[in-house]
Amino acid sequence: MAEESFRMELQQLAGYRFTVRFDDPAIPPLNTDEPPPLGTGTGPNPARLLGTAVANCLAASLLFALRKYGNDPTPMRAVVTVTLGRNAQGRTRVTRIGVELVLGVPAASLKHADRALAQYEDFCVVTGSVRAGIDVDVTVRDSLGAQLRAEPALAAP
Repeated sequence: MAEESFRMELQQLAGYRFTVRFDDPAIPPLNTDEPPPLGTGTGPNPARLLGTAVANCLAASLLFALRKYGNDPTPMRAVVTVTLGRNAQGRTRVTRIGVELVLGVPAASLKHADRALAQYEDFCVVTGSVRAGIDVDVTVRDSLGAQLRAEPALAAP
C-alpha cells in the first residue's frame, strides 16, 4: 500500500478551546477543550479523543470481521476507559486504555465468530499504532454478557 496522509487544521478559539477542521468538507468541525482548571471542559480533550479513536477503530474492525462471515452483530457498543498516570519524569501520560466491545446479538447467532475474533485486531490501524507505547486491554462480550475474548495489554516496548 502506498503511503497515505490526511490533514486537519486546529484554530484556537479562546484559552484551551480549539476548533478542528478536517480535510473532508463532509466532516463537520469539532471543538476541543481541556477540563478545568486549565480549560472549561466544553469539548473532548486529546486524551478522550485518543480513547475514542482506539475504541472506534476496534469496534469498526470487529464489525467488519464479523460481517465478512455474513453476521450482523448490531447494534454494537464500546466502553473505553483511559487511565492517566505519571512517567519517570513526573509528567502526566496515558498509561492504559481499556476497551469493552459489546455485540448486539448472542454469540450463538454468529457464524465463524472464532475466526473473526482471532483476526479483527490485526486490522485496527489506530490500536496497532497506539500499542507501540500504551497498554491496551480489549474484552469482547455478546449481548447476553458472555465474554467471547479478552486480550490483555501487551507490554509496550
